[in-house]
Amino acid sequence: MSHPMTTLFNASVPAALISAPGSGQGKSLITAALARLHRNAGRRVRVFKFGPDYLDPMILEQASGAPVYQLQPWMTGEEECRWRLAQAAEEADLILVEGAMGLFDGTPSSADLAVLAGIPALPVIDSWGMAQTFGAIALGLASYRDDLVVNEVIANRVASQRHGDLVREGMPAGMTLLGSVPRHAAMTLPERHLGLVQANELADLDTLLDEAAAVLQDAGLDRLPHAVSFSAAAPAPLPALLKGCRIGIARDAAFAFIYPANLDLLRELGAALTFFSPLQDTTLPEVDALWLPGGYPELHGETLAMNTAMGEAIRDHHHAGKPILAECGGLMSCMATLVDGDEKRHAGFGLLPGEAFLTKKRHGLGMQALVTPRGELRGHTFHHGSLSTPLTPAIFSRKQTGTEGEAVYQDKGLVASFFHGYFPSAPQIVADIFSGQFRTDTLSPDHNAPSRTGHDHA
Repeated sequence: MSHPMTTLFNASVPAALISAPGSGQGKSLITAALARLHRNAGRRVRVFKFGPDYLDPMILEQASGAPVYQLQPWMTGEEECRWRLAQAAEEADLILVEGAMGLFDGTPSSADLAVLAGIPALPVIDSWGMAQTFGAIALGLASYRDDLVVNEVIANRVASQRHGDLVREGMPAGMTLLGSVPRHAAMTLPERHLGLVQANELADLDTLLDEAAAVLQDAGLDRLPHAVSFSAAAPAPLPALLKGCRIGIARDAAFAFIYPANLDLLRELGAALTFFSPLQDTTLPEVDALWLPGGYPELHGETLAMNTAMGEAIRDHHHAGKPILAECGGLMSCMATLVDGDEKRHAGFGLLPGEAFLTKKRHGLGMQALVTPRGELRGHTFHHGSLSTPLTPAIFSRKQTGTEGEAVYQDKGLVASFFHGYFPSAPQIVADIFSGQFRTDTLSPDHNAPSRTGHDHA
């Protein structure tokens, strides 16, 4: 955020950023297992996720017992990264940050956040198919940047005691192998096209997390990392731009991609939030605006189509000109037709003409921003969905690189796009959307171009 600073947070607590040489090394579950291990030991654990992600934080929240917030210097701003960590440090006994992709991948990268926050990186390296070469990879990660601290690493998927010994023997001087995690059934989680399966779909998740924590305990990973000092000021309070506005938020197995920071922002702006299920409820709550967030509506197309009463209620809300924000899966559900992964067609909510369909090809990935005269709403896109529609986009978001991003459609009070916004990056735009004041027809080409106003950069 770019607001004047007020309350000062200042505390020291053990902390580590769990990263890896690349995706698929096992860092997500190891982060979750570490959180559960220390929580089971009676410690207060706070976990953060680097970058835009909805699925990993669901697992991490259940593992730690506390909300998981995003940290990404471009999307959230550097100041927000600092104060969220400092605020957590005043109440936690341990802070863990799960990185994204490889340690140095992206602009900014997980390493950039580690340096910004002064947190040591703790890489998880999959040892499958290697022995002493593990040490060379560890050395490379530790020496690639002079400003990054990497003193310890974790070996994952170790085949045997002998394999673990060879890995340990190959470690370079000055680096420690924190532990060797064996191949174990508890150290895997099911996935689908957008990543991990949602936490609420895994009936035995708590049991699995406890088993994974026990695996790490046996591997000697119960030692706390070194303490890190955090100091930062919290943002000043925002004006109540949405005072009296009642917002209905879809939240169930089909609509679940919601940042806790977005909910916090809406409440801080004065909005009253009510949650409803398009899958199960037949009426909308008494609200002034709707938010249809991302999720997996394509997995529930038949159920959504059969709930005709809910579809009619959403259409009535739209026809009355009331505000609706539809993001990604929310956009797909707003089309006349929703085509699932088996190419079965289902009736959508019918707010927009055309059809939404799922493909195996990924159609969007990366950081983007919606730029307007009222500010720059930052966020990301990540989807396998696509549209076939006669509609002309009102505007386009812009990729972090400056090129054209996702189409944004506007009809009456509806603003719909595959773009996911991080609300605290632009409170005024968010207030405009939910109060029905957002108007794309007033945007000039200059206002639909990248801007860095109000953000610090790594």
